[in-house]
Amino acid sequence: MSQQDPTPSLVPRGLAQSAAYAWRILAVLVLAYVILYVLGQLELVVIAVFVGLIIAAILGPIVNLFQKFLPRGIAVALGLITLLAILLGIIAFIAGSVSGQWETLAAQFGNGVGEIQRWLEGPPFNIDSGDFGVWFDNARQWVIDNRGNLAAGAVGSAGRVLEIVAVMALAVFCAVCFLGGGSGIWRWALKAFPQPTRARVDGAGHVAWRSFAGYTRGIIIVAACNATFVCILLLVLGVPLALPLALIVFFGTFIPLIGAPVAMFIAVVVALAAKGPIIALVVLLGIALLGQLEGHVLQPLVMSKAVNIHPLAVALSVAAGTILAGLFGAVIAVPVVSVCYGVAKFWSQTKPADDLAAPLEGDDGPQPVLTS
Repeated sequence: MSQQDPTPSLVPRGLAQSAAYAWRILAVLVLAYVILYVLGQLELVVIAVFVGLIIAAILGPIVNLFQKFLPRGIAVALGLITLLAILLGIIAFIAGSVSGQWETLAAQFGNGVGEIQRWLEGPPFNIDSGDFGVWFDNARQWVIDNRGNLAAGAVGSAGRVLEIVAVMALAVFCAVCFLGGGSGIWRWALKAFPQPTRARVDGAGHVAWRSFAGYTRGIIIVAACNATFVCILLLVLGVPLALPLALIVFFGTFIPLIGAPVAMFIAVVVALAAKGPIIALVVLLGIALLGQLEGHVLQPLVMSKAVNIHPLAVALSVAAGTILAGLFGAVIAVPVVSVCYGVAKFWSQTKPADDLAAPLEGDDGPQPVLTS
């Protein structure tokens, strides 16, 4: 019969448990900080890999279709040529359609801002016109005070162009590797994990890739639908520069929550300057309808399986990503969080005992993850 220690514990049980959780949470936070710091130092490499994954997600179905008739390597090359041809065709179409219109767009936007200023000067706001002059002078003074930094940024733009070219070249190389040998890369990565947990990690990897690929393809579809709707609306109402404005809406959709509204606000301002307040109000109502369709039809229909996270989590993710990594962080925040959420959900629903019941298929490892 074992004897219990008669000496009572000096630390209450609740405090001991809280301390145990606290140091574990601190250890996780320190690890997360180190990972983010290292990724920050390797920013260009991270961007290249991320863009490579996007290209692989877009071209995966096309390459799989070509592979039914051609060897894998030729299918990958043909997929890249197809994507390049589509991009060049879009660029040529846009360049031919909006050539010489960007200055007009800027002028129309300035006229729209002037209309809003005159509206604010009247009732019920009655803002003094001198206040606008003060704000403009302050902005101009800020530009004068920071002209050195702005000039330095302009001088460094040539270096940024070289960095962009290098990043895109590395991204294409990564995409070729992912599309051509994704299964081999995944088998090699799985060897870093103990044999009893490989099947579980393999399943988590498939979940992560399906979430990322689904989000990538879904956001492109949603952005194209938004841009098409805005372009048709502006053309019907006779608002000039419909195609450039639709293009701005397309790229703005890739920044969740804030990108599309900002782009659509530009469209409303241009409509106000070109066609007056009635047409601008119609454009605003059409954009509000588009927001409802996107939130209640497009997003659930296209992206429900890929991004199954609460809107509050989306907002906090975009805010945190913007603070940590600027515009790039805002763009990648939602897919990263959705992938982490999907993996965590899969991991919590599977038990380590399941690994023994469902081992990997033979010695060849899992099926390709980056080609589905």
